[in-house]
Amino acid sequence: MRFDIPPGKALRLRRLSRHGDGHHLIVPLDHSVSDGPVTTGGAFTDLVSTLTGAGADAVVVHRGRVRSIDPAALHGAGLVVHLSASTRHAPDADAKVLVAGVEDAVRLGADAVSVHLNIGSDTEARQLADAGAVATECDRLGVPLLLMVYLRGPRVVDPHDAVALAHLVNIAADLGADLVKSSWADPLGRLSEVVAASPIPVLVAGGPSGAGDLAGYARAVLDAGCAGLAVGRRVFEHPNPASAVRALAALVHRRGAAPVPASTRALAGTP
Repeated sequence: MRFDIPPGKALRLRRLSRHGDGHHLIVPLDHSVSDGPVTTGGAFTDLVSTLTGAGADAVVVHRGRVRSIDPAALHGAGLVVHLSASTRHAPDADAKVLVAGVEDAVRLGADAVSVHLNIGSDTEARQLADAGAVATECDRLGVPLLLMVYLRGPRVVDPHDAVALAHLVNIAADLGADLVKSSWADPLGRLSEVVAASPIPVLVAGGPSGAGDLAGYARAVLDAGCAGLAVGRRVFEHPNPASAVRALAALVHRRGAAPVPASTRALAGTP
């Protein structure tokens, strides 16, 4: 359990869990840089309004996109500004680079920042250094850091291996992250081992694209002890994004859920 969370960071972390229970449903919308538009330009603020109005705790966007979002569209949800990027057109799409800083995000009104880190990539060393530098700035400015850490690169054999994922979440914690997002374990039942190995709250991505029963997947993730989900494509490409978010939010913030890990309670400011 952490006892050294500065008041400013603790306050911002609480904004990422609208029910104050230390659980999070975050919708990343940063795909517009890596893969292409998530919706038409004029409809972006409407999409954000739909997602947050349906119960998303926060959305993740790049800094330039913040300018196109009407603040009222957040409906009190948290704003996470993504600081790293690459595109699918690059010679190495796994080579993430920093494209914004923590101070940029603070000026935009962000409640937190996120950085993508690919372990196993050819540029892993630089990405580790960048993540560490961002963590230092986050501590200085009292801004929560969500590290999105994946196994991606030419030497990765199984990106869903539970032992390797346990290593990833500890990398995030050791670099100074407050929350970590990573992939699901295969088999999914071994995800509890990943959570047990982590000293910080673990959020899991939305599962394989095209897979059915998103609600069933979410239940399994939460039953494994995860602090929530960070689901992008399976939400914004859903035929009814509001319905998908409502269903996920009800599960993430459900009554009678498994006990929230002590590290999660501490970060959320709950007893």
